[in-house]
Amino acid sequence: MVPVPKLTRADAVAALRNPLAFIAARWTPEPRTVQRAALAALVMSVVIVVTGGAVRLTGSGLGCPTWPECTDGSLTPTTALSYHSAIEFGNRMLTYVLCAAVGWSIIAARSEKPYRRSLTRLGWAQFWLVMGNAVLGGIVVLVGLNPYTVAAHFLLATALTTVAAVMWQRTREGDGAPRALVGKAVQQLVWFLVVASALLIAAGTVVTGAGPHAGDSSDVKRIPIDWETVAKLHAVLAWIVVTLTFALWFVLKAVDAPKGPLHRTRDLFLILLGQGVIGYVQYFTHLPEALVGLHMLGSCLVWIGVLRVLLALRERPEAAVDLPGPAAEVTVGTRA
Repeated sequence: MVPVPKLTRADAVAALRNPLAFIAARWTPEPRTVQRAALAALVMSVVIVVTGGAVRLTGSGLGCPTWPECTDGSLTPTTALSYHSAIEFGNRMLTYVLCAAVGWSIIAARSEKPYRRSLTRLGWAQFWLVMGNAVLGGIVVLVGLNPYTVAAHFLLATALTTVAAVMWQRTREGDGAPRALVGKAVQQLVWFLVVASALLIAAGTVVTGAGPHAGDSSDVKRIPIDWETVAKLHAVLAWIVVTLTFALWFVLKAVDAPKGPLHRTRDLFLILLGQGVIGYVQYFTHLPEALVGLHMLGSCLVWIGVLRVLLALRERPEAAVDLPGPAAEVTVGTRA
């Protein structure tokens, strides 16, 4: 049995001054560990969106009528409050789980050898997005679920998912200069797809803000637009995204593109088909809460799918590393 080294006073001081550097000096995670940490942060970024949607769809948006406390003088729901308080408070508690997942990804990235500054920065970007959205979530409650702040809350959550997805991809590749796997015409087509998908998600937030699910049983003002008209615009954008995805799939097959971009485009097309079915069913069945929640999950998956297609258009080899000692070597490759 290997004895555990004693923590000296100097070690304790170093740990307090820079805990991340202290951990990194004593632990080197496997690449798979770093990948799993990044994936956990990505999964939690989706979970927090879905549970936030559950808060709105169950009318629990003001279950905890104040922030950061649940009620005046109490951080937790009191017995006098309803089950709406438990739902809203549960969503708030999941923010701590999200923080733990993001913190784990930062620690794992900081401890990887060799040190990858770009990867660590992506982890910290997630941290600040979580903090910013937590504050914005408090503002949403304090202004009585104003639909514009609710839309901003969702878009900031989407930004978090974006950074988390990029970090997950970056954990599986090196830091070398990116090398394009497809031509410029295909790259431009994908960027059209990205822009159309972003507009699709933005239109979805307007549909939400104008629609009947206000997030609370009280009379919450909605965005003064006919939500059915916006929903039709949302559907048109969805068809544009589907068409662009199908066109991309066809072009990639025609130019005999690598399997990575081709398979990810196929996966995105299948996700879009499922999301489209859910969207039309929920529209013609007058927006049942369960289907709306499933549609929110689909929105996250669509955006992640689009990002994965974009990131599959290039590869990054391992950066050249000068190893210490006279027998310095340079390794070039890609991660599994």
